[in-house]
Amino acid sequence: MTKKALVVIDIQNDITKNYKEIIGNINKAIDWAVEKKIHVVYIRHENLSAGTRTFKPDTHGAELVPDMKVVSENVFTKYKGNALSSEAFADFISQNEIGEFYIAGADAVACVKSTCYNLRKAKYGVTVISDCITSYDKRKIDEMLRYYESKGCKLVTLSDLLDLYSKCPDCAAMSI
Repeated sequence: MTKKALVVIDIQNDITKNYKEIIGNINKAIDWAVEKKIHVVYIRHENLSAGTRTFKPDTHGAELVPDMKVVSENVFTKYKGNALSSEAFADFISQNEIGEFYIAGADAVACVKSTCYNLRKAKYGVTVISDCITSYDKRKIDEMLRYYESKGCKLVTLSDLLDLYSKCPDCAAMSI
């Protein structure tokens, strides 16, 4: 059976625009993952570049948002868009033999895009929960969803994901 993880990317205080519209869905996805015994992983971005104002290390802006459920200690920091650039996250994947990922988070045209691309490039299964992602420019989300599909990612809405698993309790062992 392929082990799975829900990966929540960059839902941090400096993501002030648009995340509030999806935080309820992200929290429901987290509850679902806990119920299904799927690893819940949080990815934090820290910006080390001089002159940048967001995601600065050791600032309030770099912390996970307080209205998101944090149900595990699986919090990994990245310094580039791709979550796999975090050696600690890559080690976690290997140690836990994870092969399937459900993706939620921000920013659809940056870090979510890079992470999905690189997970697929590494031959992992990737399912993007379409109503659990956002972007600074929400007009680009549909374009990004098409991009994810073109790279081999599956797309699912949260309600369809919850329905699938409620109708088929054994589906946790299967890939959607």
